[in-house]
Amino acid sequence: MELAGRVALVTGAGRRLGHAMASALAGRGMTVAIHYRESQAGAESLRRDIEAAGGRAACFAADLADPHAARSLPTRVVEELGRLDVLVNSAAVMHHLRFEDTTVAQYDEILDLNLRSVFFCTQGAAEPLRRARGKVINIADLGGLEPWPGYAAHSVSKAGVVMLTKVLAVSLAPDVTVNAIAPGAVLVPEAYDEAERARLARTTPAQRLGSPDDVVAALLYLLEGGDFVTGEVLSVDGGRRLR
Repeated sequence: MELAGRVALVTGAGRRLGHAMASALAGRGMTVAIHYRESQAGAESLRRDIEAAGGRAACFAADLADPHAARSLPTRVVEELGRLDVLVNSAAVMHHLRFEDTTVAQYDEILDLNLRSVFFCTQGAAEPLRRARGKVINIADLGGLEPWPGYAAHSVSKAGVVMLTKVLAVSLAPDVTVNAIAPGAVLVPEAYDEAERARLARTTPAQRLGSPDDVVAALLYLLEGGDFVTGEVLSVDGGRRLR
């Protein structure tokens, strides 16, 4: 896919990985719809940076834990920006909660945003993406491919994203490709101290932590070069699954 001149919606783009991916797509000449829930300052800062560089971007606030808001977000983007070619489902939360300690409210919060929003946001985007012969990229997690008992609900939600990616790939074929990226130790939890970060790097076969640039490289491959790839999960983990 040639990205220049097309429109991408990146959810959770006000901070961290979503911010990096949205910035990279703008750098490829895409008009970027920057979704945020609470990170308005980050979203608006990114919009200004993109526009200052000669690009085009717009910010969209929505609580994607509300399925109606998730389903209507792509329609809002098309109404304002004219089309939709790429959807990056990045919005998520990650809470350190063991199975034994997880409340119903915490479970619902995690599953509603991490999994249900991906389902309904993609549902809302399906028709414009079909018209554009577009692409969907879901951000899964290494925790969706292996069990993380310290992040029980998170791990379950991301495993759901993995299977949803496969379901969507079949459901939207042949017009739309759907793939997922599963980062490993890329942006570790902000609460981790230097000792924990060093342990993660030491126990990763690549002997380092990842960076948002590693995930951006995978994203650009799937968008620009992966036209015959669909239903796949690309792990960006420095080999941690092999350890």
